Amino acid sequence: MEQKVKLLLAEDDENLGMLLKEYLIAKGYQAELFPDGEAAYKGFMNGRFDICILDIMMPKKDGFTLAKEIRMVNSDIPVIFLTAKNMKEDVLEGFKLGADDYITKPFSMEELIFRIEAILRRTSQDSQGNNQQIFKLGKFTFDTRKQILSDDETTVKLTTKESDLLKLLCQNANKVLERNYALKSIWIDDNYFNARSMDVYITKLRKHLKDEPSVEIINVHGKGYKMIM
Repeated sequence: MEQKVKLLLAEDDENLGMLLKEYLIAKGYQAELFPDGEAAYKGFMNGRFDICILDIMMPKKDGFTLAKEIRMVNSDIPVIFLTAKNMKEDVLEGFKLGADDYITKPFSMEELIFRIEAILRRTSQDSQGNNQQIFKLGKFTFDTRKQILSDDETTVKLTTKESDLLKLLCQNANKVLERNYALKSIWIDDNYFNARSMDVYITKLRKHLKDEPSVEIINVHGKGYKMIM
């Protein structure tokens, strides 16, 4: 029998927490709910979890502190942040901590499930052979875990989205990376705004790699991108 995915849910709003827990269980997940950051950390240390869903604003220990402590124990476990305010600072802080995603309240339960499933697809791909962590791009070395692109003189810390996109390009080197596949893998939804956002990230990656003439990211009209190396 296939083992259910187990989620750690840290949410101090009792009503929302119970609602989320019941919905996740109804969707076939196992979920344990904790009312504050301290209780969630103790629960994490005493159990086995596949994904952590953490509210940012919590008593006793906030979500950022909790995520740091969890990542010290397990650096690979996916983390989704819940934030009540659509604050750019919150989002940036979350991604600096290596968050896999964030979702702003109020949100639909379906959206949360989409985010969880997208992360599970990515981690499943990593465990099924696409788990190469270090890529050589000409003179550059790309470390996917640390999200760092470096050569002998410079080190660039990539954002989570930049790193995810570059990793997909590396895994499909010299092949077409289809736009829709990349959008659904990283952005979950292939809508117009996410497509424009991906174009911006492609431009950023080209700038990072501009000093290596043997590596080029080209547009393949009507299909996607290809990284030639």
